[in-house]
Amino acid sequence: MSRVDSLNKILRTLQSSSPDVEASALISEDGLMIASALPQHIEETRVSAMTATLLSLGTRAALELERGEVKEVLVRGSEGYALMMASGSGTLLLVLANREAKLGLLFLDLRRAAGEVTKVL
Repeated sequence: MSRVDSLNKILRTLQSSSPDVEASALISEDGLMIASALPQHIEETRVSAMTATLLSLGTRAALELERGEVKEVLVRGSEGYALMMASGSGTLLLVLANREAKLGLLFLDLRRAAGEVTKVL
């Protein structure tokens, strides 16, 4: 199994094990899509660019506010959450979850998946 296949499997497992997770992706820090399990109506290029931009803004804010290295970025909207987590080797794991998602469980599942991504990379 290739690395991309392994990464896609991790994303699919994350979504199937967490009913609140609607979509997921693995994106490089510079905004390139590595693997994704996104619905067809969501444009990968836009998602990867927005994720890199949010990471950049989060990093700048953490630096200015003396909060250390950015580990996670959370966006809460009226329809749910977008959660980004560093997953090693210059990559970010993005999860889109519905508004009923339990954040504690979501973070737990995301950390587990990020660990698996690190092993593959």
